[in-house]
Amino acid sequence: MPDSTDRIEELRKRRDELRAELNRVSDLRPGSLVERYRRCGKPGCHCAREGSAGHGPHWSLTREVAGKTKTRVIPLSAVERTREQIAEYRRFRRLARELVETSERLCEALLDEPEAVSEKEAAKKGGSKRSSTQRSSPKSRPS
Repeated sequence: MPDSTDRIEELRKRRDELRAELNRVSDLRPGSLVERYRRCGKPGCHCAREGSAGHGPHWSLTREVAGKTKTRVIPLSAVERTREQIAEYRRFRRLARELVETSERLCEALLDEPEAVSEKEAAKKGGSKRSSTQRSSPKSRPS
């Protein structure tokens, strides 16, 4: 079983990997892409026949904004790009959620091992274990 220092380093490594992955996130947009067919209402049109799917497909992006559903028509030429943007948004959400969970686990692990971690960080920074004494500057010393 790995000790807590190994666990902390593992969590830091994963946190850094997630940050790097988030840095590579491309264009994104939330919502759902919906394929729709409609009937025009003209009695002689093919869409009025029984069993006809209607006119379409027409594509729209639906999402919630401030508690209201917003719909935006997406041109056929932009459907694939919109799918990619929606997938990227979902990837972003997954990465952000995992980053928060990893960071929370790291914070908890650091609370359990404050002395070992602070000594290791001091060694990395080149610090010493001695406490420093504060000295006044020469100007503030009485003559």
